[in-house]
Amino acid sequence: MLKDERDELCGIGRRLAGTGLVTGSAGNVSVRSGDLVAVTPGGMMLDRMAPADCPVVDMSARLVEGERAPSSETPMHLALYEATPAAAIVHTHSTYGAVVATTMSELPPIHYNTLLLGGVVRVAEYATYGTPELAENVRAAMAGGKRAALMANHGGVAIGRDLDEAFENARLLEWLCGVYVRAKTIGEPRVLTDEELARVVERGLTPPEFPRVT
Repeated sequence: MLKDERDELCGIGRRLAGTGLVTGSAGNVSVRSGDLVAVTPGGMMLDRMAPADCPVVDMSARLVEGERAPSSETPMHLALYEATPAAAIVHTHSTYGAVVATTMSELPPIHYNTLLLGGVVRVAEYATYGTPELAENVRAAMAGGKRAALMANHGGVAIGRDLDEAFENARLLEWLCGVYVRAKTIGEPRVLTDEELARVVERGLTPPEFPRVT
């Protein structure tokens, strides 16, 4: 089931490891097709997965196909699929994302490309990984059309219309966090105003629309 989607999960897993957005077995990825979700397995390095390692679950988290247990963060993925039009989700433990998530309540708009993630990136309140509480906190942080969020003392999550877009949103989130952290070492970062961001929107920089659900 979802053979192509499971192939894609493996490819994204290798890219995440290769770019340093995940280390070891940290982080997880999923892709939705209808009422089924292919997700990375728990406890396995993402750059060593084969398609058969990736289980398929339904929207109630019931295992439909696969020998391995789904990622412990599957409840968070399913909560985001219920709350957003996303077709793919990437969760990372990237360095700068974790730094910002450990110290701040939000990532301010220090660069206009923040708009591609829906504006100010919120930091979801801390909760133990894999719990319904964390899933609900992340859902709240992503409300209002956000494409990414950080999780307090944990990492980041990004959504997209497909796995490539979710991956690129995760990369952009880490880049923005990295710019902020580095800027803090030489001074106080300048934050763009609402008016300045509005001018950028007028020039056409907005996140791509999710496909209309019919």
